[in-house]
Amino acid sequence: MKIGNGFNNATANMYLHAQLAPGVRVQLTSYLSARRHNETWVKDGFLQIDESPIDVPLLNAIMEYTTLKIGHFEINYGDFHFRRTDNGQALYNPFVGNLILDAFTTEVGTEAIVQKNGVFGVVALTNGEIRGNIQRPDSREPALMLKAGFDRQLSDDLRVRLSGSYRTQKGAISNSFYSGDRAGSRYYFVLENYVATESANPTSGLLNPGFSDAVSAVMLNPFVKYRGLEFFGVYEQATGRGQEVGGVAPPERDIKQLMGEVLYRFLPGEKLFVGGRWNTVTGDLGGASTDITVTRTNFGGGWWITPSLLLKAEYVNQTYDGFATTDIRNGGRFRGLMLEAVTAF
Repeated sequence: MKIGNGFNNATANMYLHAQLAPGVRVQLTSYLSARRHNETWVKDGFLQIDESPIDVPLLNAIMEYTTLKIGHFEINYGDFHFRRTDNGQALYNPFVGNLILDAFTTEVGTEAIVQKNGVFGVVALTNGEIRGNIQRPDSREPALMLKAGFDRQLSDDLRVRLSGSYRTQKGAISNSFYSGDRAGSRYYFVLENYVATESANPTSGLLNPGFSDAVSAVMLNPFVKYRGLEFFGVYEQATGRGQEVGGVAPPERDIKQLMGEVLYRFLPGEKLFVGGRWNTVTGDLGGASTDITVTRTNFGGGWWITPSLLLKAEYVNQTYDGFATTDIRNGGRFRGLMLEAVTAF
């Protein structure tokens, strides 16, 4: 696809919150405009409980430190999903793009978060797919996720956070762990065939390892902020496989992701920031493309014009190595400058 200077489509999210009782609320998120779905599309909807609706001393004591989610919600795997761009919600991402290997999806289930004095733990059990399903029960297994860490403001100048996440699922009809983003990539049409369309080819610049059946993954996330200097990192290791063919399961494959991000925020209120991000993925995609490497480098910065209005700029450079000669990404590269304006209200 021949591409050049121009504007991406505008994207938008709508959030609806309703307080049903003290400590009990419901949230519904909709994509009003997205690359993958131009029409209005519901992302998730769930009940969140922070206080026991029943006045029982034992339940009150438990809920003092516990938060429950029940419904269809964004999985709490790793910490990068707190910083990633989610369609129209791009305030928390200091750059324009997300990770190359983007572990993001919404699933049906329940999640419990326990936290006290900066130490937290998460346990979640979900259906492991992006939508509910009662068909082919022998092909489906639940997904289990565990997460633990700590987040402390050690002094006025220093904040430290470290978390580790583990996720496993033994089988699925259509596992969407690495393909569940219904919004689409910001890097429109890079390394796509000339017949590509926005909605049919929404993952330009991302990498899907094809773990559509079973997957187990671990992610570690360190975060350190000293005054205006900030570091955030990602180490991720995943093992999985695609769907059975003729009743035979394909061999498991491994893939690894590393990312390091350094920012410096300055001026009163940290209204300006500059920084860089380095992200690489290596692993086995199966077939003729084995031991591939995809590397992305971002440099950029941003200006908080108001607390709810952000202007960002980045230079991105991404390369592809080890892909089969029949793969359109073989020896591929894209690079360029992007500007993005974000608001929320």
